[in-house]
Amino acid sequence: MAETIGKYEIIRPLGKGATAIVYLCRDPDADREVAVKVIKLGKDNAAMSRRLMKLFQTESGIGRRLDHPNIVHIYDAVVEPDRAYIVMEYVDGTGLDQYVTISKLLPLHRVVGIIFKCCLAFDYAYREGVIHRDIKPANIMLTKDDEPKITDFGLSLNLQREGTDSTFIMGVGSPAYMSPEQIKQYPLNQKTDLYSLGVVLFQLLTGRLPFRANNPATLIYRIINFDTPSVCALNPNLPPPLDPIIKKALEKDLYNRYKNGAEFAKDLSAVRYQILEDDETEQDSSHFEALRKLPFFTDFDDIEVWEALRICVWRDLASKVMLMKEGEESRTFGIIVSGFVEVSIEGKVVCRLGPGEVLGEMAYLHPKSARRRSSVTTLEPTVFLEVNPAALALSSEEVQERFQKVLIGRVLDRLAQADVAISQQGPRAVTADSSAGAAAAGGKYDLELLP
Repeated sequence: MAETIGKYEIIRPLGKGATAIVYLCRDPDADREVAVKVIKLGKDNAAMSRRLMKLFQTESGIGRRLDHPNIVHIYDAVVEPDRAYIVMEYVDGTGLDQYVTISKLLPLHRVVGIIFKCCLAFDYAYREGVIHRDIKPANIMLTKDDEPKITDFGLSLNLQREGTDSTFIMGVGSPAYMSPEQIKQYPLNQKTDLYSLGVVLFQLLTGRLPFRANNPATLIYRIINFDTPSVCALNPNLPPPLDPIIKKALEKDLYNRYKNGAEFAKDLSAVRYQILEDDETEQDSSHFEALRKLPFFTDFDDIEVWEALRICVWRDLASKVMLMKEGEESRTFGIIVSGFVEVSIEGKVVCRLGPGEVLGEMAYLHPKSARRRSSVTTLEPTVFLEVNPAALALSSEEVQERFQKVLIGRVLDRLAQADVAISQQGPRAVTADSSAGAAAAGGKYDLELLP
């Protein structure tokens, strides 16, 4: 006989969290699959049990009141002496947290469509008097039909209750997604959810959070005080209108932030029709494979190659195009993916470079001068991976370190090659009678500077 939770037959576990276990079950009365969240109530920790019950009562009470296609529906809630459980709509899909790493980002048109629907769901919830307060990728499920389903209203705030907020629990929310006013424990309204949704959108577009730190205190300081990075700087392939949308969603000043989900959705819809729906995944994969074959990226991990691809600009150039001009001021550099270029100084050829070679590294690495020392012209159709220093500065420390090491290594290799070339043009060297090493071994340094 199958195990049951109340009348619900357990099919298999779906997941385990800090406070609950979720099972896939069958509802025999409605003949449908449901998700059942079970919360254990321990007698040895009465305070924790009371807190868990408060979360349970919040989610079950508010969840049953919300009826929206993009919010997980609550069917039933039961309290027993040693446990409580919520029966909810089963979502056959994955959490958005599966798509926030640089190697697994969703195509742009899908991201915008998903967040657009979430905006309208939060607008509806607010009109019903509910604020979620714990928006993060793991709490937004995605069905096979690309329908987002917002779940976990266990930390939500019921605005329709009179007097004090009986559902408030100190420190609720996930710090990286919390609004400045939530961190400061100020009174909250719907704008806190829109801020958190803006963070989710930022992460889905770039593969990283807008504010990162090695410890919670520094993270909180940055959320409150630092400006939001540009998504277009981190991912130059994004349409420029997305930048002001995200900056408005992540505005620290409440008066300048989106006032409701409908307003946020309206701006997203304007961008949505500017985006081609062509599947970008195949193109991204081919670009990744091309970079993976280049010597420049040999020591990069796959995830670091994906990040490099996101922060760089992929440029297809015709033959006889001047890529860099001698004397101009620019710290932009890049890597030749395919094709050949000619490097010249004052109209005279210095060398010809092909796939895997770096261009513009001297101006980038120089501590004071960004002036180009040479011109670079394509000799045939060429693919060039252009790196903007501002975008690189916003990438992970690991990627920045990889670029720095490879660039310095390439400069040293070229200096060594230049030394060899110069030596071919010089006179024969003086033959030494002994080596410095031999003299040192005898305890004396018999060195003399040649005139």
